[in-house]
Amino acid sequence: MKPETVGMSSARLARLDEVMKRRYVDAGYLPGMLTHVYRKGHLVHTGMCGYMDIERGKPMREETIFRIYSMSKPITAVALMMLVEEGAIGLDDAVHSHIPSWSNLGVYATGVPSLLPDGPPSFLTTPTLRPMKVIDLATHTSGLTYGFMNRTAVDAAYRRAKVVDRQTPGGLPEMVDQLGQIPLDFSPGTAWNYSVAIDVLGYLVEKLSGMSFGEFLRTRLFAPLGMHDTAFHVPSDRIERFSCCYQPETKSRGLRLQDDARESTYANAPRLESGGGGLVSTAHDYLRFCRMMLNGGTLDGVQILSPKTVALFSLNYLPDGREVADMALPGMFSESGYAGVGFSLGCGVNVNVAKTRLPGSLGEYFWGGAAATAFWVDPREELTVVFMTQVIGSEARLTLRRDLRTLVYSAMTESLA
Repeated sequence: MKPETVGMSSARLARLDEVMKRRYVDAGYLPGMLTHVYRKGHLVHTGMCGYMDIERGKPMREETIFRIYSMSKPITAVALMMLVEEGAIGLDDAVHSHIPSWSNLGVYATGVPSLLPDGPPSFLTTPTLRPMKVIDLATHTSGLTYGFMNRTAVDAAYRRAKVVDRQTPGGLPEMVDQLGQIPLDFSPGTAWNYSVAIDVLGYLVEKLSGMSFGEFLRTRLFAPLGMHDTAFHVPSDRIERFSCCYQPETKSRGLRLQDDARESTYANAPRLESGGGGLVSTAHDYLRFCRMMLNGGTLDGVQILSPKTVALFSLNYLPDGREVADMALPGMFSESGYAGVGFSLGCGVNVNVAKTRLPGSLGEYFWGGAAATAFWVDPREELTVVFMTQVIGSEARLTLRRDLRTLVYSAMTESLA
């Protein structure tokens, strides 16, 4: 399919590859990259360069398997919405109606040192202004946090408890028990803070479906959509397709190995199946997920969600229509650095194109992963883009997504919006 038949320019898509390769791979910021551009029912461009394994000289391949980290979150949100459609749960439900042990969660006020040597502190708390709701989990306004934030005493308590560790013996139920012993960072609905909340949604899917979270995803989502390489670990017969992961050199430009594919913990099934960041996938598989969403919940005759439910992903659920930038706590981490962004179900959503200072459409939704992967779905332009690479902690993470977005939209010769 020639890009021109769906309102895209072949020459400008070639420029996308050239600029991204020169600016990020050749310059030593990324080991390699793989980009899919899909529009109006057709895959119009695949760009690929660099390596999936620098040490062994293995070039990037279309079938490469990647750690997608937080690009797991929209998948978990879709799983939740499947159960919403079945009447098993509602976005306005109080979380404690499904997790009774959380009924008395309070907001951190101060910590009291332990009477035992090296023991954890106890906490003094204040009551929440209102109960935590399921929608708060989906939008990171729940009061939960991540241990890596290194921002508060609550973060520190998460680190001590090793919340959301792949090897947590009791899996998601134990994670929920851990969180029930730690106060909230803030009262639900009053701030935005990137958090383990989507992992809690995975627990709710597990509890309400009566099957493990991984089995629900495999049987209800991945197998029906033909996402055969998407899972919480990489089987031994596919490890040769698994990318190594890198991180920036500390004292010079370039990359060093962060996780060797042949020695990775991802070669073994985890005890805790993290819906917030635990999945691996291929560009092909993730594109099938995005195509299903772009097509109103159905792909190749398989219906996952209704069109009306999919349309909810283009809406902003932050209180009073506020933006992430308005509600984010100081020092918080985010996979989006743009103004003009609200938050939908497990992903960001464009609510003010002018504020983003980038080409795009109102209602497009997107997110990225810690290894610099990214995707977006633009229903107005019948467009979706999947970008894969594997580098943790890159300072170029947000800049490369800006450039990717600019170069893709600049390749348009026809707008539908």
